[in-house]
Amino acid sequence: MVYTQLFINNEYVDAKSGETLSIYSPHDESLVADNVQVAGQADVDAAVSAARAAFNGEWSKFSAKQRSKCMLTLADLIEKKAGDIAEWESKAMGMPIGVSTFVVQLTADAFRYYAGWTDKLVGEQYPVSDGIYRIVQYEPIGVCAGIGAWNASTVFLGFKVAAACAVGCTSIYKGSEKSPIGLLQLGELIKEAGFPPGVINIITGDGKTGAMLASHMDINKISFTGSMFAGKKVQELATKSNLKRVVLELGGKSPSIVFDDADIENALTHSSQNFLFNTGQACIAASRTFVHEDIAPKFIEQLKARFEQLTHAIGAPLDSKTYLGPLVDAKQFERVMDFLDVGKGEAELVTGGKRHGTSGFYVEPTIFLNPAEDARIYREEIFGPVSTIKTFKTEEEVIRMANDTMFGLSACVFTASMSRALRVSRQIESGMVNINTSQTFGIDSPFGGFKQSGVGREGGKQGLMHYVEAKTISINMGI
Repeated sequence: MVYTQLFINNEYVDAKSGETLSIYSPHDESLVADNVQVAGQADVDAAVSAARAAFNGEWSKFSAKQRSKCMLTLADLIEKKAGDIAEWESKAMGMPIGVSTFVVQLTADAFRYYAGWTDKLVGEQYPVSDGIYRIVQYEPIGVCAGIGAWNASTVFLGFKVAAACAVGCTSIYKGSEKSPIGLLQLGELIKEAGFPPGVINIITGDGKTGAMLASHMDINKISFTGSMFAGKKVQELATKSNLKRVVLELGGKSPSIVFDDADIENALTHSSQNFLFNTGQACIAASRTFVHEDIAPKFIEQLKARFEQLTHAIGAPLDSKTYLGPLVDAKQFERVMDFLDVGKGEAELVTGGKRHGTSGFYVEPTIFLNPAEDARIYREEIFGPVSTIKTFKTEEEVIRMANDTMFGLSACVFTASMSRALRVSRQIESGMVNINTSQTFGIDSPFGGFKQSGVGREGGKQGLMHYVEAKTISINMGI
């Protein structure tokens, strides 16, 4: 059985909007699921009302231990159902089954990690000053909304909802209309895990539904993962409504710097198969590679060979041998193909640059060399298996090149010199810097970016702090 209804107040319900959508496979455009319910304003209002009632009611009486128990049980249930959930993710958006299985496991890990935080967010106290003793306590912010992207649907729910639950908030989570099915299967697990009705609600819809959440007057905080354009709209609507708190993770155009003393084999590995993780549909993909001119010819030749070798690993998402799946849908396929056409006039095509096969939304892994400073393929986030390479001479030059972007999510530095790695890391304008590796995944540390890559952080203690309000209580000791 597959659930396609909205999950509100611990029940699967048809959308009051009367709207539905169908999901088609990006592998062969066959029907994956139809009658997927789309939330309208009445449905959003129902979900918010359920979340508010839970926040003020039964959930508010749960102890830290009880919250942890629900979260740990949900993590166990997600792991037990991981195969089924991962399969739906692969069918709906083309993610290779090995990747989708990893993503679902990371979702369970998020609930397990934040379950450990429920009784550890301590307050503060300050010595008496001028006869006043002050204590600070952290209180749950209230009803929270989460909006996630389609490229790792369940993980975004894990980051946003688990942190909210840990401190006692309640949530309405909207998955992308491109990949809603795996998320909707979590509803029965949430109920089975013992969460009271209304604590976690899952709805489906496109940008219109997201706008309803961002502008809702009874939502206290919203966390959004997606495009920079959509994120700016979320922030605008949140400000114009009730000034709800906002966290945004808006993608990137991340640099990867390969110095002449780097371990070339290691740098090649992280610049090829690790860059092509999820077919390049990842916000942290280091799609701007800068290589020192002394090693550039060898590096480019070997990277080209690896990209071409990985072309043979393109295949059906449910095939365990597949490393590169299709792009998520026709719209994303057309967007990437447009970039490839434009790129051929902006830079030298090293390899790839065309569709793979004659059916499905498959694209060959592509490398462009020496794009102009104002080239679209160099400036804009493509969100596909497309990398650009530029050469550099000095450390100062490459730092300038790396920072010459409106984004600042992730960066990579490859060098044998740890002092240089730390020196360069300090100067790169990015929320995350990875030394001798591509971007790593860790729920225990902050995830987020500088500049227009976003506002706030998810993951770790910092991610938790976005779900609480600090309250200062002052006591007159002279009374």
